[in-house]
Amino acid sequence: MANELGPIDQSLRTRAARVVPGGMWGHMRTGNLPEGYPQFFARGEGAHLWDVDGRRYLDFMCSWGPIVLGHRHPTVEAAVRRQMEQGDCLNGPSERMVELAERLVGLVTHADWALFSKNGTDATTTCVILARGASGRRKVLLAKGAYHGAVPWCTPHPFGVMSEDRAHVLHFDYNDVAGLEAAVDRAGDDLAAIMVSAFRHDYGLDQELPDPAFAARARALADATGAALILDDVRAGFRLSLHGSWNDLGVQPDLSVWSKAIANGYALAAVLGNDRFREAASKLFVTGSFWCGATAMAAALATLNVLEAENGPEHMRRMGQRLRDGIAAQARRYNLGVRQSGPPQMPTILFEDDADGTRGARFVQEALRRGLYLHPKHNMFLSLAHSEADIDAALAVTDEAFSVVARF
Repeated sequence: MANELGPIDQSLRTRAARVVPGGMWGHMRTGNLPEGYPQFFARGEGAHLWDVDGRRYLDFMCSWGPIVLGHRHPTVEAAVRRQMEQGDCLNGPSERMVELAERLVGLVTHADWALFSKNGTDATTTCVILARGASGRRKVLLAKGAYHGAVPWCTPHPFGVMSEDRAHVLHFDYNDVAGLEAAVDRAGDDLAAIMVSAFRHDYGLDQELPDPAFAARARALADATGAALILDDVRAGFRLSLHGSWNDLGVQPDLSVWSKAIANGYALAAVLGNDRFREAASKLFVTGSFWCGATAMAAALATLNVLEAENGPEHMRRMGQRLRDGIAAQARRYNLGVRQSGPPQMPTILFEDDADGTRGARFVQEALRRGLYLHPKHNMFLSLAHSEADIDAALAVTDEAFSVVARF
């Protein structure tokens, strides 16, 4: 039985349907979640959030990634208040822009400079424009099924997209060295960039960590052809490492893209680059009226300070592994086939023999009914706010949810 929506959520959906096409847009459409999931929320605090009907949830989506320290982290909120007292959207940037650029260049291994925008799509597109402008070439290589934004050159959704929008995009399979080499050959002397995600996190599929041999070959091919190697770290950045998600592989990109967790929920994105692309970046014209907003930059500075002081990626890894180990033990106990994939900080849980998603939907619905917010197909997110007690509370709920799934 599906969860019943609260009356305020139902009312807001009805009102929204009159003034917003479809009632909602993009990944937040209700069709992307099983029945009974709330669409509207009132507030968040730490590892919890409350919907508009007052129901409280232990949150494992973290606003689809931006919340990395926990909702309304006091250090970040204090920095935001201080900056708001001085101003946010001014005639130009505040000191925070220079401070944040310096901080990122000092933190991310490959970075010599930084540019800022407001969302991941703008930042990935900036990287492609920059790679093409610097090289005078056109072809960009992307992994099949990878998500790099919601604009025609890269969106996986075909509505309104023309073949001309992707005339110079070629594809390979993530972690397939031979396929990547073949795509480079097809591009010939017109290759501008190879864009890769930190790990394979395609919607509804098992996640896949990067093969070190694949990462090294991508770097070597970019070097051999003069193309830019672009690492899309929008989703994984600052959860896996503070220095770049491929840093531990010993592979450094030319350009990297950051958003989501960079400012603990405040709208901000960054493009980081090495000196090879500094001159080209100085010629590039990309802009937006809100791209110099000082508040989000103040939030980012505070976020990075907390992550570094508390070794955020390691805490999230440990909590994610605690969750993963508990889920695995429960699945074995109930004799349920469950696949867990991706890094522990960003877990994905899928059921075997569940092509139509029925088991996954029932599992997360039962969890939601008991105050645990999970997603049936998208990778989830740990935050610094998730404690051992929170993980144990979550596992108490998943145990009950598994017991229900095992009966049908």
